[in-house]
Amino acid sequence: MMQPIPDYNLEYTGEINPEPGDKQTPYCPSESLIKIVQLAIKLERPLLLMGEPGVGKTKLAHAIAYHFSHNPANKAALEWIKDQTEWKDFINKEGWPFFPWYIKSTTQARNGLYTYDAVGRLRDTQLVRSEFLPNDLRGKIIQNLQDKQQRGYIKLGALGKAFKSPLPAVVLIDEIDKADIDFPNDLLVELDEKCFLIEETQEEVFAKNPPILIVTSNNEKDLPNAFLRRCLFHYMESPSRTELETIIQAHFGQDLPNIDKIIDAYLDLQNLTAKQGGKQVSTSELLDFIKAFKEILFAPLSDVPALFRENLGLLLKTREEQIRYHKTRERTEDDS
Repeated sequence: MMQPIPDYNLEYTGEINPEPGDKQTPYCPSESLIKIVQLAIKLERPLLLMGEPGVGKTKLAHAIAYHFSHNPANKAALEWIKDQTEWKDFINKEGWPFFPWYIKSTTQARNGLYTYDAVGRLRDTQLVRSEFLPNDLRGKIIQNLQDKQQRGYIKLGALGKAFKSPLPAVVLIDEIDKADIDFPNDLLVELDEKCFLIEETQEEVFAKNPPILIVTSNNEKDLPNAFLRRCLFHYMESPSRTELETIIQAHFGQDLPNIDKIIDAYLDLQNLTAKQGGKQVSTSELLDFIKAFKEILFAPLSDVPALFRENLGLLLKTREEQIRYHKTRERTEDDS
């Protein structure tokens, strides 16, 4: 008889993070974000995140999975699952089950549950009759064709894997507003009832553990009210000066020189782009800028405003934005 899974902890505090220099970058959530994540987990509701590009909407799901993976309270559960053959595919290299679903304009709701390879099955029904087919391959194809669960032709999507996961999996539904307007509503039954039907086999898949759903949107189109009613919502503001300092130090260490000058130059650039009505430079772009000079070019971050002006391609991503920046800066200097 299989032993029950050891106890685990689903409290997200934001305090378990990679060290500077690790492959996965640290994540610095606000207190309000930590609170809404915990409420979403306890209420078993999707958490819908909006905010400017680059504020960390997508990375939150990765951070939650990392937190659960490296929480000592979850070590016994993760080790137990690794020893179970039927569950080994649900544990990724980070540890905790994490299934991202990156939405495209052509994505359909069913893709997140499962896909059925009807063409592959048709090919196998024809291929198995071939007299040139090796016996070992013929045996495998016959086994797939006779399998009532059709496991050789059914591939679970992010939600399908999460429903079968032995632990409450973290699921990222990224940029949901890219999909067709009906896409969110097409998931309502599955999200409410925590189950879905594989039509080809009539198998009902029930969620062993309700997944932790993180949904991001760039607000390119309105989402249906029926979907919004089932979500918790959080708008991620651009970080304050104090939060910027915390984020930069988390990524590059406490001893990064001229951090005040870096933040001053960044906020000045934000003010200039706001005056010209252009795109704001995101936090992630600022971190890329610092990384370029600290870890790739090995150049000192001394005269930061000059470095910004001379390397606008790291911060302003169109020719028009750069021209507007120079013109706005010249007018500002003339006025002063």
